[in-house]
Amino acid sequence: MAGVKRSLAVDLGGWVLRTPVMVAAGCAGTGRELAGLVEARRIGAIVSRSVTVRPRKGVPTPRIAESASGIVWSTGLQNPGIDVFLEEELPRLGRVGTALMVSIAGGSLEEYARLTSLLQGRPEISAIEVRLSEPDEELDRPTLGAYPDRAAEVAGAVARMSLVPVFAKLPVLSADLVEVARAVVRAGVRGLTLIDPPPAMSVDATRLRPTLASVTGWLSGPAIAPLVRQAVLTVARAMPDVPILASGGVRTGTDAVELMLAGAWAVQVGTAALIDPAAPVDVARGVAEYLKAKGLGSPDDIRGRIRLPSRPAGAGP
Repeated sequence: MAGVKRSLAVDLGGWVLRTPVMVAAGCAGTGRELAGLVEARRIGAIVSRSVTVRPRKGVPTPRIAESASGIVWSTGLQNPGIDVFLEEELPRLGRVGTALMVSIAGGSLEEYARLTSLLQGRPEISAIEVRLSEPDEELDRPTLGAYPDRAAEVAGAVARMSLVPVFAKLPVLSADLVEVARAVVRAGVRGLTLIDPPPAMSVDATRLRPTLASVTGWLSGPAIAPLVRQAVLTVARAMPDVPILASGGVRTGTDAVELMLAGAWAVQVGTAALIDPAAPVDVARGVAEYLKAKGLGSPDDIRGRIRLPSRPAGAGP
C-alpha cells in the first residue's frame, strides 16, 4: 500500500526505541566488541551483561557446549562488580550509539537496592532489567523469581528507587508465570522480559563426564523458541497492556514477527548475535519487510494479532 507511513519505532510504556529489536544481556560484550561490526543506530537497544555488587570471576572452563538447535552454557555471571562497571564499562557502552538497558543480579534485596542506588543519575542508562533467576541467599530458595511475593518485593524495590523504566526478567520455571508477572507489575515494574533461559545439562559420553565444568547450565538458542512463544502468549493474554520483551531463539525477522503476533512488544537477540553481531540489524530488516508485505505501518499493528481457534468446552491443552 503506497499510502502507509511506516516506522519501526516502539513505545514501551514511555520508553521509545528506534526499532523493536534489542541485543540480549551480555551479548553486546563490554562496549568494545560491537565497534565497527554493526550499525548501532539500527538496533533498538543493547542490554549489558548482568552486574553484581561484588566482582565475580565466573565458573571454570569449558563454559559452553553445542546442543541440538542451541547451546548449553554457564558463565557464573562473570563481571567486574558494580564499581568497575560504572568506571570502565558503562562509559563505553554509553558510546555505542543506541539505548542502553543495564541488567542487575543478586542474591538479596539489599544487593539489588545497592545496585539500583549506584546506577541512579547516570545519563548513559535508559532502563534497568532485573534478573530474577539467581538463588535467593536470604530465604535459601533455589530461584528468587519463582515466588510471586519475593519477586515483587525485589523488583518493586528496584522500581520504586529507579529514575528509569524497570523490566523484570522472569524465569520460565515459575509455578505460575502469570501470577509472578502480575505481582511484579503491581509492585511497579514498567514491563517484563520473557524468559530467562531454562536450566540444562550437556554430557560428554566419550569422557563419561559433564561437558561443562559447572555441570549444569542454561539452554539458549532456537531450541527454546517454542517455550518463549508460549510464555509470551500466556502472559500477554492476561496482561495485554504490559510491555513484554521476548528473549530466546530469535534469529530472523520471522522469529521476531511470530513473537509479536503472540503479544511481544519488542524482542531480544542473544545467541544469534554471538554468532553474527549484525543479526539484530538483519532481524529488524526482516520485521520491516514483513510490515511492507502486509501493508502495515508499525510493529504495533501486529502485536497480539495471532488468530486463536475457538475451543469446545472441556477440550484439553
